[in-house]
Amino acid sequence: MRISRPLLLLALPAAMLTAGCARHLALHGNLPQPYQIAAIHPGKTTAQEVLKILGSPSSTGVFDSRHWYYISRRTSRVGFFTPKVLAQNVYIVDFNDKGVVRAVEHKSLKNAQDIAPAPGRTPAPGEHLTFIQQLIGNIGRFNGKGSGPGP
Repeated sequence: MRISRPLLLLALPAAMLTAGCARHLALHGNLPQPYQIAAIHPGKTTAQEVLKILGSPSSTGVFDSRHWYYISRRTSRVGFFTPKVLAQNVYIVDFNDKGVVRAVEHKSLKNAQDIAPAPGRTPAPGEHLTFIQQLIGNIGRFNGKGSGPGP
């Protein structure tokens, strides 16, 4: 059986496009297993023991490091489209002042909330300088001896 050249020229790009649209599943983060979570006992387990059981947290509290977050997310993406979140789990381990577990919470995708970024821009230093101002500002910064420390 012989395939005609025009048919081959149409089939090849179609096959390449179809291959590019394959579904891609991805798992990001640290998803503790149920037996690991069960090994953490509020009032008894210390921070060092939590590190041995769950490993390093994905994140800690910004203003209070007594909260450790173990975050995982499973996504699916087809081609160049925005990934769709299939599952999301967050385990929050809360410690008391002595470094002993106070509580372990679990949040899932049903607890998630969509947020909208604040409109506008964050100004950056030098954003409003003209080319001439930037050029004049650099005069004297370079001595021709290289950029490293010297005698």
